[in-house]
Amino acid sequence: MNLQPTLQNDLILLRPLSDSDYDPLSKAASDPLIWETHPQPNRFKPEVFRHFFKEAMDSNGALVIVDKKINKIIGVTGFYDYLKQTSSVIVGFTFLERKYWGGVYNSEIKKLLINHALSFVKTIYFQVGISNLRAQKSLEKLGATNTGVQEIQVAPTVSLNFYIYKIEKPLQP
Repeated sequence: MNLQPTLQNDLILLRPLSDSDYDPLSKAASDPLIWETHPQPNRFKPEVFRHFFKEAMDSNGALVIVDKKINKIIGVTGFYDYLKQTSSVIVGFTFLERKYWGGVYNSEIKKLLINHALSFVKTIYFQVGISNLRAQKSLEKLGATNTGVQEIQVAPTVSLNFYIYKIEKPLQP
């Protein structure tokens, strides 16, 4: 599975994250309200965001989100933990500038990611913060199923609980 494809539609371009994206992505992430329901609510701070960016780069699956109409970086998303033996992948790292919340952008991003992934795997997972109702509702609208809570290590000494949502490839007759 190609974890860093270039995907696009009329609204957005998803392309592999590069080192040169740090400054515009850091600017997009600097709004504290983006992170208030996130398991790491201080991610807007430069020193915390720098660690997030490094992890995204190291994942080899991060995709920058570009608003095609104005050619501006508005967030990041990506694939990680691809497991060929279980035919699964996780979609995550996603954040968007608040200006793009509540409209079509998030669902269009997820549709591009889901369609790409389901051409390679049977199951897509999403790890969603327990208090992130916005993301939970968004995934439910796309047909994802909440499978329960899982404790996930997010730093060497920090584990947090996440809801695990999944979308499965329809069975072929």
